[in-house]
Amino acid sequence: MKKKLYSISVLIITLLLTHSVMSCKKTNRQTPEKSVSLKETALKTMGHDSPVKSIPEEVAKRIHSDAIVMDAHCDSIMKVVDDSVDLGVRSDRGHIDIPRMKEGGLDVQVFAVWVDTHTTEGEIKKRALEMIDALYDTLNKYPDEIELAETAADAGKIVKNGKIAAFIGIEGGHAIEDDLENLRLYYDKGARYMTLTHWEANNWADGSGGEAKWHGLNEFGEKVVREMDRIGMIIDVSHVSEETFWDVLKITKNPVIASHSNTRALCDHHRNLTDKQLKALAEGGGAVCVNYVSGFLDEEYRKQAEAMYEKIKPELDAIEKKYRDNPGEGRKQRWKYYGEKSKEMLPPVKLDRVIDHIDHAVKVAGIDHVCLGSDFDGFSIGPVEMTDVTKLPLITQKLIERGYSEKDIKKILGENLLRVFGAVLDKNQQEQK
Repeated sequence: MKKKLYSISVLIITLLLTHSVMSCKKTNRQTPEKSVSLKETALKTMGHDSPVKSIPEEVAKRIHSDAIVMDAHCDSIMKVVDDSVDLGVRSDRGHIDIPRMKEGGLDVQVFAVWVDTHTTEGEIKKRALEMIDALYDTLNKYPDEIELAETAADAGKIVKNGKIAAFIGIEGGHAIEDDLENLRLYYDKGARYMTLTHWEANNWADGSGGEAKWHGLNEFGEKVVREMDRIGMIIDVSHVSEETFWDVLKITKNPVIASHSNTRALCDHHRNLTDKQLKALAEGGGAVCVNYVSGFLDEEYRKQAEAMYEKIKPELDAIEKKYRDNPGEGRKQRWKYYGEKSKEMLPPVKLDRVIDHIDHAVKVAGIDHVCLGSDFDGFSIGPVEMTDVTKLPLITQKLIERGYSEKDIKKILGENLLRVFGAVLDKNQQEQK
């Protein structure tokens, strides 16, 4: 990969990073003219008698192969710790393992470290470090397949060498146990973003679910944001309340991401972002990463899912009570039961709904501020076509069908998110030298 030339100007740094990282996967890429759609180009090449629906499949394979494909959030390390899953071995369970990531063309994955918010105080950090260690064990076991990335430049080099680049993200600020030393510890262990809350409020920030406790960030929460800026850790606002979101943007000097959130305009779930939030993220240079959770994608599904939850809540509570002494197993059994009932009682959601959210986010925030954040291995029910990571090329195909140019598809697939990572992580690394 070409040697990076950084200047004091943040803008120049970001532009150089974007150019060098995006060019490292393939050196013979071509960018089509914006005025000619991919469908039109394919029709001219293949002849007007060729079936239109087959055109995107062929074009999608090339684009998907050429692109750096990056996903902002998966919960797969939880399987490694709780179920002794070997990510190097292909499985028909869950969404992700290394062989299936390669088949799906996924080049860069952020592995989330999530600790149940009901974990006993004092055990949270222990659990988080156990998960980080589990990822390191996987990296050490398969050094020719996957490697830790700590900067966007790292990711580019790793992908160029034919390996998957793995980032670490902390999901939920409760993981720092109200101690900035723990925040710095996770950073030293390789974590490069932190989601400030998970669902409900913690001791210093309000989540998007539940009642407001602080009406945004409290004084310690503001310190957390400033310290993340100082050490060069990306702030993730998925799961935070609107008040917390706006408090963050008042304080931070860096671009911010929403690692696995959709658009509130299309699905009125508290985990999704309003148009006003989308615009603000973009104005700060950040990005929203669209996810594949059915309840965050489709409004009718969301309403029916909430009604279903009330009906099956006694059964879910009974499962929790049964596994009181083994909360990890209880959580798995609750998710399993919920998933089974969802398939039985709720309408299927199509992959087109993911593309609908991408379309809306692009319309509101702009093409440079929309990415992918699957939440793979962290949900029970997603779009029927998206059974696992091997189906990622379907997103590329759908984007072609919607009329996106090759240049813009590659932005959505990974270039946008790598640019944000570079603007925070690589910039900070250079400033520390």
